[in-house]
Amino acid sequence: MFALLLALGSSLAYGCADFLGGLGARRAHVLRTVLVAAPASLVVELLLWPVLGASFSPAAVGWGAASGVASAAAFALLYKTLAIGPMNVLSPVTALVSAALPVAVGLLQGERPGPAGLLGLPLALVAVLLVSAGHGADSARPSRTALLLAFGAGAAIALQLVFLHQAPSDSGVAPLIIGRAVSSAVTLVAAAVMYRALGPEKPAYAVSATAGALDSVANLLFLLAARSGDLTVVAVITALYPAGTVLLARAVLGERVHRGQLVGLGAAAVAVGLLALT
Repeated sequence: MFALLLALGSSLAYGCADFLGGLGARRAHVLRTVLVAAPASLVVELLLWPVLGASFSPAAVGWGAASGVASAAAFALLYKTLAIGPMNVLSPVTALVSAALPVAVGLLQGERPGPAGLLGLPLALVAVLLVSAGHGADSARPSRTALLLAFGAGAAIALQLVFLHQAPSDSGVAPLIIGRAVSSAVTLVAAAVMYRALGPEKPAYAVSATAGALDSVANLLFLLAARSGDLTVVAVITALYPAGTVLLARAVLGERVHRGQLVGLGAAAVAVGLLALT
């Protein structure tokens, strides 16, 4: 139950971070937003170091670095995917893959949910699909390249979570610090290479920094949840993060929540209840 609550907190934090990051990216090039968010995220993790401790063993450093590379790849693939579109098809594909792969890894590692979990897991995957989908008005078919990018983005997000889960349980926040440092370095290199394409617009510093801080909180809550519960349950609950983004977009921007998304939110609530019974 504790792991479930941590996973729900992680999902909410990821959803809020994505919403704020999206707002920041409206004002300036997305890389400019990330160049503010990434250092803010790293600062939060460094502040957590004295509180939660950090053991930089070879395994912690290795898995943390791997999660950082996966995080950078996920960022690049996700935005490339959404730029090609159609978003209402590709976004749920990415979300579903990012949820399903960690579940498969958990099952392969011997995790076995109870009867309620056997109902809750597939229902949660359906909820992820529905919540992250748009209204479906755009009937355009995605290209093969776009679908491959969507699968790649989902796989990269999933790998980031799986790699964090593989880090030693006594390593504290070391995997998060290493991972953020690596992903920040990759982002800096990308920004240097693409400097002329970034444009003159200044990023929304406060919004971008808050998005980065929330992303760190989400990563921490996921790591704590994965250490105290099953990856199969924690990953699929965490993957419900589009729900937070959808609700914030409704509350702040007045965006419409479509019928399918409402069904997805209801399915998510039922799925969480079932998973709580495992």
